[in-house]
Amino acid sequence: MRGQGGSLPLKQRRPGRFGPDTPAPQIYPRSDDVTDPLALTFAETDLDAIAAQKGRIAVVLDPDGGLSVVARRVNKLTRGALTRLTEAAGFADKKAGEVITLAWPQGLAAEALDVVLLPRRAETALLRKTGGKLAKLLGADGMLVLAGNLNLPGELALGMMLRAYAYDAQKTEKATPNGPVQVMCARPDVDVAALQAIASGVFFTRDLINAPANVLTTTRFADQLAELSHLGIEIEVLSEDRLRDLGMGALLAVGQGSDSPSSVVVMQWRGGTGDDAPLALVGKGVVFDTGGISLKGAAGMEDMTMDMGGAGTVAGTMKALALRKAAANVVGLVGIVENMPSGSAVRPGDVVTTMKGDTVEVINTDAEGRLVLCDVMWYAQERFHPKAMIDLATLTGACIVALGHENAGVFSNSDPLCNAFLKAATAEGEGAWRLPMGQGYDDALKSRIADMKNVGGRPGGAIVAAQYLRRFVRDETPWIHLDIAGVASLKGETATAPAGATGWGVMALNRLVKDGFEG
Repeated sequence: MRGQGGSLPLKQRRPGRFGPDTPAPQIYPRSDDVTDPLALTFAETDLDAIAAQKGRIAVVLDPDGGLSVVARRVNKLTRGALTRLTEAAGFADKKAGEVITLAWPQGLAAEALDVVLLPRRAETALLRKTGGKLAKLLGADGMLVLAGNLNLPGELALGMMLRAYAYDAQKTEKATPNGPVQVMCARPDVDVAALQAIASGVFFTRDLINAPANVLTTTRFADQLAELSHLGIEIEVLSEDRLRDLGMGALLAVGQGSDSPSSVVVMQWRGGTGDDAPLALVGKGVVFDTGGISLKGAAGMEDMTMDMGGAGTVAGTMKALALRKAAANVVGLVGIVENMPSGSAVRPGDVVTTMKGDTVEVINTDAEGRLVLCDVMWYAQERFHPKAMIDLATLTGACIVALGHENAGVFSNSDPLCNAFLKAATAEGEGAWRLPMGQGYDDALKSRIADMKNVGGRPGGAIVAAQYLRRFVRDETPWIHLDIAGVASLKGETATAPAGATGWGVMALNRLVKDGFEG
């Protein structure tokens, strides 16, 4: 029997320099480390505390150069540094959102004074982007942010929290932890717990997506989700035997070529009334996707550790909802598999039977995500009769071709639900764009020997994939499909995330629940 990655388990290894009392080295790192958000507090402005503050101080300054009461105190302590800055040539060309650093400012114990150019009523997107810039300046001694009368100081702080993330779980040398951040402002009654809940959910998603496949195995993924039970989420892990009993032949076909067991994890948050039907969130959890027998090219295959991004987003959203005690019933369901080529792998031309009872001719084993989702979606409707259902998946490269890395693809059978989600995504700055559906795309799925094929050719690939999933949505169920292939993980950094997993979708779904499913 092979261990992870094809290596022999430790107990079968030949003896070496490690004696019976010497523990063997950890061959595979674990993914237990959870990235926690910044230590953040809000307080009323204390002008007398500024001079002795160590670390860094950030002071908000209006782009027109006018000095607030707080800025005037800083200006006095630094013997006119802010006045000299605002009167210097070129200051008039500075834009809102820029940060100008004055190192070792005279009159302050701080090592740096970061001058943040923001109007009092700055919009959310600008505040978060600027907060991301401040986060990149953080160090071990932390930062005092003098936000003055800034209208939405919590949004500036959330931007800092989201950007102050680093995935170093697999590195022997860890990043130096950031020191605490205190925001002094005119209105310090900010719900810090809500901000931390959002950041914790986003970070959980990022941690899961960033983890390599020999760390986040199918078993370990299920185990990590089970640990959410301490937040009050009810967890069930459906084993392969249970999935067979349920008739999930499509999902099981995807994982049958791997030594790692497949499962479905059900996460229930009961924050609403007891008899209220839940919102169902369904995620694709392919921990590694080789393409199966329809093997992918070698270039970039290492990125396929992120093919469980849909399940990761569902998990992060459930964590955020539980942490903030959302007053809604929400159930998250994720299908966890690994798609590998082997003697037992599903083959092109095979026909599998879904839980719904429909048969599918597998034309391309690399179109596996829809096979996973269709069974979990049907199970979600059979068991929970949800008031609405949203599935998320890194489903198609075609969606990246269509929308790049700026927007997720949105497909829906319900204009009200879709519009509500798009509104939530826009409010949170998470790009999303609705794409069409129609019978012409559905016709591409016709099969000669089965009820349908799992692919329909290259034209409109993302839409055809959505049409496949639509066949497993009951007419009475409002539904959205989110193709997050282009937004779940990026090669470069964004304003509020370093390169790698973004955590896209957690904030939009959290807002959707808050605005449309609570109360």
